[in-house]
Amino acid sequence: MIKVNFETIKFELKENGIGILSLNRPEKLNAINFQMEKELHEVFDHLMVNLDCRVVILRAEGRAFCAGTDLQEALILNTKKKPEGYEKYYFLNVSEPIKKKMYHQWRISSIFIKMRKISQPIIALVHGAAAGGGFGFAMASDIRIVGADVKFINASINIGLTGADVGGSYFLPRLIGLSRASEIMYTGRQVGAEESVKIGLALKSVGSKDLLESGLELADEMLRKSPLGLRMTKQSLNLTLDSPSLETICQLENSSIVLTFSSKDVNEASAAFFGKRDPKYPLR
Repeated sequence: MIKVNFETIKFELKENGIGILSLNRPEKLNAINFQMEKELHEVFDHLMVNLDCRVVILRAEGRAFCAGTDLQEALILNTKKKPEGYEKYYFLNVSEPIKKKMYHQWRISSIFIKMRKISQPIIALVHGAAAGGGFGFAMASDIRIVGADVKFINASINIGLTGADVGGSYFLPRLIGLSRASEIMYTGRQVGAEESVKIGLALKSVGSKDLLESGLELADEMLRKSPLGLRMTKQSLNLTLDSPSLETICQLENSSIVLTFSSKDVNEASAAFFGKRDPKYPLR
């Protein structure tokens, strides 16, 4: 088991290949500050090339999943001066506020791109408020399990900004359809646990105390699948969302099937199936 504690997040890689990534600013409702952005980039860059981690569980400490951007810190982006103590955040070393904001926006939005690019499926365990970027974290995950107290909020439209932020206008229509997504993004209203399951935003709702257990059960089910097969399935799903044709996807799937069939994982899967036992795949 490997545990890494950053300033704003925690990452624990269990021996079975499940990585647990926890947002860890409970006193700030896990609001996204510059340091959290930096640390999330570090984790997802690491996961991009990590073969030991096969499934990621994204969760949060405290009473909220994530309240979105840390607005108090974000005010720094409006200043022309270079703030002392923030030299390590490259986008703040720019004097013109509009450029500073644009460079920062590129930096934070690329976190959500990396969540899709890593090959590990991400299971988000969402409780309390998931607003703004917190809603984005949930949408960029592969599967969402929610607590009974969850409140999804497209917050930016409520504070004078566009409702299209951190990939939301891409993710939400694909998850729940254009009409429902439009209504939620235009109004900024809350979506609770029952509705989120009904419209397909969440897989299921459980008691908040049961979130981690529920997530681990689902992750364990995924661990019974071929590591290469699981990774290539996520890749195929990602490409399918943006593919212009059925034929393109069939060609991709054909290649994936042939590649996975050539792996020794198939031998273990077959032996386990006929032996009526769980397969034992190597982590690498």
